[in-house]
Amino acid sequence: MKHITTDELRTMTDREGLVIQGCGGDLSEWVDGINELLTQEGILQNGDTFKDVSVFEHNGCTNLLFSMENMDLDIGKLAMWRLQSHATFGGTWLSDYLPNRLGVDMNGPPVQKEKPDCALIGQDGNIFNLMGIAARTLKENGLGDQAKEMRERITASGSYDNALCIIGEYVNITSVEDAQEQDCGFEMEQSY
Repeated sequence: MKHITTDELRTMTDREGLVIQGCGGDLSEWVDGINELLTQEGILQNGDTFKDVSVFEHNGCTNLLFSMENMDLDIGKLAMWRLQSHATFGGTWLSDYLPNRLGVDMNGPPVQKEKPDCALIGQDGNIFNLMGIAARTLKENGLGDQAKEMRERITASGSYDNALCIIGEYVNITSVEDAQEQDCGFEMEQSY
């Protein structure tokens, strides 16, 4: 297992893989578990297992990329498994993750998608409150479709931590104090 940066990930537009999002604990257990599950489901064929696995961090979440190059697998069954287990594993294709999470233009040079600032630090931490604030920020910035997509993903996420990671994929999380300072037209200086 190798660690890669999101900048390295952005260059992988010519590859395909399975991205599992929000992994915690011992990552080798995740790899072994995914290999075992996919073998049981008849997806990995002829004793093959994922060996080329990369780890990367994005928006506070640890993710695994399982390279599909030179793999003996049933891609149709893998596609169905990915859809059925999405709420559990956050599985997506690399070719979907790059444009939708990292803003990569799959037909051109890598480009970072602009995310609007959203003052969530210092707000009531109820996830529905935070989701509402983030959705309102997206709509105010002409990103209504992204607001809808974000809400759907959060309500299906199943955990507070995953929901926060999802919000961070759509907006730059800032503090209420930062927003108030900017509203006043000046930045307060720290004095020690």
